[in-house]
This record gives sequence, structure tokens and C-alpha cells, in this order.
Amino acid sequence: MEQQPTNQLNIEISEEVAEGSYANLAIITHSNAEFVIDFVNVMPGTPKSKVKSRIIFTPMHAKRFMKALEENIERFEAANGAVQDLEQIEIPMHFGGPTAQA
Repeated sequence: MEQQPTNQLNIEISEEVAEGSYANLAIITHSNAEFVIDFVNVMPGTPKSKVKSRIIFTPMHAKRFMKALEENIERFEAANGAVQDLEQIEIPMHFGGPTAQA
């Protein structure tokens, strides 16, 4: 008989969570105890957007998440080519909405 590791973690995901939420903006804030990442879906031509999801990390877990994301981006680029950096893309800051006035 095959033995399973005793510290195996069984993770379940509901159908609603598995669908995911699209976000094209992340707002990151922090205190001495936590990092807060708000994921937002900004739509062109709309003056207001709502936070779709908020994730709160301890500083240690935020750093582990950053390293895991870096590793996965490296794997993605190795298989698919470089991801174009945002600094190389010109983004209209008005997102199709009205021009700001002072």
C-alpha cells in the first residue's frame, strides 16, 4: 500500500471562486503588520470603479507571493516570450472618459 504524506493539504474551491474576477488595476498599501492589495476592474469611459477583491498578507507572505509570482512570470516568458513591460505601452490616462479640468 502507498503511504501519503501526513502533512498533505486538501484545498477545495467553490464554483463561484473558480470563475475568478477580472482586474486590470492593483492598488497596494501597507502598514507595519500587513500588506493590502485591492484588485479593481477599471472600465473605459466610466468615472467610477469598484474593488473586486481585497487580499491581506503578512509582510512575510507578501514577500513569498512576490517571489512566487516572479518565478511564474519567468516560466511563462521562457515558454511564450517576453511580456511587454507597461512602461513600453502608452496608456491614455483618461481611459476614454471625460478630460479632467482644473
